[in-house]
Amino acid sequence: MQSISKGVLLGYYSIPVLPVFASTSSRAEMLKLTAYPFARSFLRTSVNPSLRPNSIPFPSLSLGDRLLVFRRRLMSSFPASSVQSPFMAGGEVGSLDRGSVAMAYEEALNCLSSLITRRTRADGTNNGDEFDLLFDYLKMLELDESLSQLKVIHVAGTKGKGSTCTFTESILRNCGLRTGLFTSPHLIDVRERFRLDGVDICEEKFLAYFWWCWERLQEKTNDDVPMPTYFRFLALLAFKIFTAEQVDVAILEVGLGGKFDATNVVETPIVCGISSLGYDHMEILGNTLGEIAGEKAGIFKRGVPAYTVPQPDEAMSVLKDKASQLNISLQIVSPLNIELLKGQQLGLHGEHQNINAGLAVALSSTWLKKTRHAEGMNLDETACLPEQFVRGLAMTTLQGRAQIVPDPLLQIQNESLSKGGLVFYLDGAHSPESLETCATWFSHVVKEDSQQSDSFREQTARNDNHQSGSLEEQMEEQTARKILLFNCMSVRDPQLLLPPLINTCARNGVYFHKALFVPNHSVFNKVGSHATPPTDPQHVDLSWQSTLQRAWENLTSDKRVGNLKVSQEIRRADLSNTRDTMNSSVFPSLQLAIKWLRESAQLNRSTRFQVLVTGSLHLVGDVLRLLKK
Repeated sequence: MQSISKGVLLGYYSIPVLPVFASTSSRAEMLKLTAYPFARSFLRTSVNPSLRPNSIPFPSLSLGDRLLVFRRRLMSSFPASSVQSPFMAGGEVGSLDRGSVAMAYEEALNCLSSLITRRTRADGTNNGDEFDLLFDYLKMLELDESLSQLKVIHVAGTKGKGSTCTFTESILRNCGLRTGLFTSPHLIDVRERFRLDGVDICEEKFLAYFWWCWERLQEKTNDDVPMPTYFRFLALLAFKIFTAEQVDVAILEVGLGGKFDATNVVETPIVCGISSLGYDHMEILGNTLGEIAGEKAGIFKRGVPAYTVPQPDEAMSVLKDKASQLNISLQIVSPLNIELLKGQQLGLHGEHQNINAGLAVALSSTWLKKTRHAEGMNLDETACLPEQFVRGLAMTTLQGRAQIVPDPLLQIQNESLSKGGLVFYLDGAHSPESLETCATWFSHVVKEDSQQSDSFREQTARNDNHQSGSLEEQMEEQTARKILLFNCMSVRDPQLLLPPLINTCARNGVYFHKALFVPNHSVFNKVGSHATPPTDPQHVDLSWQSTLQRAWENLTSDKRVGNLKVSQEIRRADLSNTRDTMNSSVFPSLQLAIKWLRESAQLNRSTRFQVLVTGSLHLVGDVLRLLKK
């Protein structure tokens, strides 16, 4: 006997739980469930081809007729002697046809893509893009009451808010709590935005929750209250997932700004925080740090503790004023003292992460105290951290932030590339301040990498009796080449983004031998695992990449970027179909740039190619997707 999971049905649909027996009467009871959106999700993923969407002419049938077809085909799909629920115990999906799941998932992403608009995001000039509509959507989804019960940690900021949220989630998960984490953007798969207990939500649960929300909103929205836009739908979906899954704590990262962000529909968070502020999205948030800080401070709520990190004076003044108006105390958190980790390292790399980790510790401690989950932990002791906190901080992972990925293809093809090879250093920095931080991290890790490999290269050169020339000449041949792989959105100013990157690296003695500029692989108005732009060089608009290249050439014309010998050496790989200069190239696609890098590494086996990928989280995600293939 199999019974339909209580957690699944109650969480997704709020309908009675009915055990599924082999008897006809029990099967009939189960078939009543097909009147709910559950039917759509199950039919999309059924192992029976006759239940798949393309086998039923939905547009030509009325709702009643379609339900009748659903019931008949679902009835015929089960053997008379044995009926199994499509959902197994604990809310997990049973044996499903992966092809059907993939098809259903792609269809859901197509629907999600239809919500993407090119309108300016919510700001004060358009009344927050009718921010109050969010409360209508909550009522349509019957989430208004359950959302008020969700114990939320709300985080805004320009830099580090994603890292802060991820640190916080890891700490609280290691305290034994069931966690929900909502972040943006995603790098490869939209499910990355919704994490349950530290893991991306599975496709089957995503589909069930997605269609649950989609069907209700499609049915209830109209000309006065249209379908929510892309990010708003994702936020509403997160609220549904976290309330249905009954998480103990929900950590919400603001998408953009704060005051009019979709996550700010949460009226009573437990605690909120603001990470480091800087210049970003100025066309929406304002041209000064004060204006930007005012938008971020929009998440402050009366009676809700607020924390921030050290900020520029202009920004801090505004944050304090906003807090004072709400009669709340704004606490300023110092960077984490690394000695508190008892010899361990933060899971996210870079000195700047000490700032984010310090804020995460403060948010976690306050949440635990306010929700009475702090038993057995001495959270008032400043000289040490609870073991759960140390473990959580050390185990934190986050793709695309200070991430180092050796090229898996070259590793597989040639294990002897240990002294050379191709390594990608990925960081989604996209503001002047974050690019400076990125440059500091990159300079540090490539120097560290060089120091670790110096002894190996020297020993190899001494023992290689087949090579001629001096030891110094051989060591010169066995060296590293720094390559920049860059793109950014056209609304950003390369004259503001590139100088902090170039100058910070130069101050640390790190110089790029070549810069590669590419269009993003992903499509901004399409959410899907297989969506790609045209790769034919004749059909790709590279005007923006050419603008970036000119900015790079102007900024580096009087600086040491490389030398003629190096440039000639790495030009051996094919550079056709590119706009090439000695120090930079524009590629019509990311795939071609990766291909060129791999060919260069193969042609120069004693050279280690260290590629910094930055300027855009979309670019970082595209590189990760290609490397995984």
